[in-house]
Amino acid sequence: MLHAFVYNETAILIRHWFEVSLKDSHLEHGVRLELRLREPQPLRGSESAAQRIAVDRPVWRADLFDRLDGVPGAFDAAHYHPRFDGDEPCARNWADEVKATPWEWLHGQLSDIAAVAEAGGVSLSDPAADTEQIRADAAEIVAVARSRAGMQCGSARQCYAWTQDAAPMVHFMLSGLEQPDLLDRERVSPWLETQPAA
Repeated sequence: MLHAFVYNETAILIRHWFEVSLKDSHLEHGVRLELRLREPQPLRGSESAAQRIAVDRPVWRADLFDRLDGVPGAFDAAHYHPRFDGDEPCARNWADEVKATPWEWLHGQLSDIAAVAEAGGVSLSDPAADTEQIRADAAEIVAVARSRAGMQCGSARQCYAWTQDAAPMVHFMLSGLEQPDLLDRERVSPWLETQPAA
């Protein structure tokens, strides 16, 4: 399930995410937000035709995650990626405020999206327009993000239901574990049950 707030040049994508550490098989889940750029599209059809909307290039990502072996709502794995190199995020940034006050921090980021984009290496052509619109929607965006936080996901089945469209990525993570013996197989059972045969 993916929520999208789409603006003139940018979009904010929000979803629940489930992560398996390749290094030690620990599990994380929570809300993932991405700032992406809209790609200009040529007009098609008549004046009433549905137009293509393309939102692809990632600029910034916030992963407000809990560890499943930790305290729910402690945001032990909360971090963000201030920039991307193509499709790949930079290393995790573990800023203290992201873990200590994640919703306030997020609201602050959304209040100056042009600065967030600039830090990610992108200059918007009309930064005031998207900045003002996203700032006006910031409380609503944070509310949607909170609805997909780790504390709102109480079971493996619910986690799977909210991330079912991303099952191929979870399968990819499960196939690359360095210590598969440490995996909580009960918690990942919904994905294991649907994992395609090799």
